[in-house]
Amino acid sequence: MNFIKKNGLVVGLVAVLALVIVAFFGLGNGIAKQENNVDEAYANIDTQLQRRNDLIPNLVEVVKGYANHEDKIFEEIANAQNAMKQASTVSETATANSQLTSAYRAMVALQVSYPDIKADKQFIQLSDEIAGTENRIAVARTRYNKVVKTYNTKISMFPSSIVASMKGADKAEYFTADESAKNAPKVNFETDDSDK
Repeated sequence: MNFIKKNGLVVGLVAVLALVIVAFFGLGNGIAKQENNVDEAYANIDTQLQRRNDLIPNLVEVVKGYANHEDKIFEEIANAQNAMKQASTVSETATANSQLTSAYRAMVALQVSYPDIKADKQFIQLSDEIAGTENRIAVARTRYNKVVKTYNTKISMFPSSIVASMKGADKAEYFTADESAKNAPKVNFETDDSDK
């Protein structure tokens, strides 16, 4: 009888240990899946940002045809596009995206000063494509932040937090807009009295 109790205890311990190992790997796989979801969602943002980055130089050329002396705006766009290319983290990408959005909005606002721009068919087509891409960027950013929230919650809650800590999993960054991007560019409709 004593032998049966010892064997039962050993079998029970082995069963508990096996359960712990299975749970450990299950949690680890769940964290890995969430990490992959974050990477995929970020790649979707990156794809849309690249699409916009590819369209903007064409729009710049159209606008330059009408407003070639607006060098400051064109330089800001070029600098922002370079920052986008060099960005290696989520926060760097978000900051560069905000800079490019501000510069792009300032360029589009030139149509107030140069009315012929908004009548240009190529300008209209490119503007529409960029506007559609901006919408896709917003959707991708929202999806990314939602996936990041799920991942960050998973690695923060017990018992997943133990496994996450052992794997060295860190919280993912949210893709947030820079403060300057939250303000629309100011367009001045007043005419200069010196021109009269």
